[in-house]
Amino acid sequence: MNRFIGILEGLLFVVGDEGLTLEQIQEILDINEEDAKELIRILRSRYEDETYGIQLSFLGNTFKLTTKKEHRDYYQKLIENPTTNTLSQAALETLAIVAYNEPVTVQDVDNIRGVNSREMIRRLMAKGFIKEVGKSEGAFKSTTYATTRDFLDYFGLSSKDELPKFEEIVENSDETDLYQSKYKEE
Repeated sequence: MNRFIGILEGLLFVVGDEGLTLEQIQEILDINEEDAKELIRILRSRYEDETYGIQLSFLGNTFKLTTKKEHRDYYQKLIENPTTNTLSQAALETLAIVAYNEPVTVQDVDNIRGVNSREMIRRLMAKGFIKEVGKSEGAFKSTTYATTRDFLDYFGLSSKDELPKFEEIVENSDETDLYQSKYKEE
């Protein structure tokens, strides 16, 4: 049973904001409901220790790893700190994918970027550049994301209509680095 604790922790990390239902945990780990509840209890108990910065929460019928509220002031400092408030190349890439394809799921972004984008989505949400806007169609009902007013403000746009047309970007791609923006980070 102990070997499943680390597996469950890894699964919860991988799914991020999507979380896992009790039924999904049972199915993935091939265990019964009682064992799944025991794993959740053990993991939740472990995270109660003050040396951990995360906790296991039950939100929206799913179990998720979340940050502890008592550390909120530190998270706010991180977000507001000018040295951590610039957009990396990966952030710009992810924002462009969301802006041109919204509403979009993390899986859609992953498929386009070719790498896991879950953490980048979290960071962009923390900065207020993207938000959850609904659920996708299909069996998994993944969360969908779109850009926000803060995104437009940051790039000096009054609406998404002012974004360069994707066709123009592709057409001029021989002359321009696709990831260079006319808007410079400050």
